[in-house]
Amino acid sequence: MLITRIFTGADGQSHFEELDPANYPNPESLKSITSIRFRVSEPGAFSDWHRESRRNYIITMSGEGEIGLADGSRRRFGPGAVMLVEDLTGQGHTTRVTSAMPRVTIAIPLANQTPGT
Repeated sequence: MLITRIFTGADGQSHFEELDPANYPNPESLKSITSIRFRVSEPGAFSDWHRESRRNYIITMSGEGEIGLADGSRRRFGPGAVMLVEDLTGQGHTTRVTSAMPRVTIAIPLANQTPGT
């Protein structure tokens, strides 16, 4: 299963990549979680530039969201989409709810807060 990783590159900007968890530098660091929380965001909700405060899996349960990066790229994530969000530094990303229904997500923080370790 591929997941979308959002990370800060050497240029200080956030980037997308498709990630096979088995090929992650330390796949065990992707398995230790600390909690789970649900979020409901209304249609049209927008979060301007922000970074993640910690490494999280974000799973879209219903609705659709769009993540925007400084280079102008955008990706939409609908039900079942899994992201590993690790852009803890730099400019970060934007988030917009693009569906006519609320977007329901699950955030699962990872215990290890250093990407790839």
